Amino acid sequence: MEGLGWFAAIIVGALAGWIAEQFMKANHGLLMNIILGIVGSLLLNFILVTVVGSTLGGWIGQLIVGVIGAMILIAIGRALRSRS
Repeated sequence: MEGLGWFAAIIVGALAGWIAEQFMKANHGLLMNIILGIVGSLLLNFILVTVVGSTLGGWIGQLIVGVIGAMILIAIGRALRSRS
């Protein structure tokens, strides 16, 4: 999470994971929300930097990126579970 410290990244990741959980009507715990928010943010930041050459900065920008990234991960998880 660009420009944020570890503690702030955990807080923003947890909030992003929770918001994504609410949008996607999923039911995860706090730890999974933190993981989804942080990993989703890392994934989408990597994609944005690779494709666009830049990413959103600051708390709000990283929250948006984290929410979208976590929603993508939830959708991938659902798709993989429905296949098996």
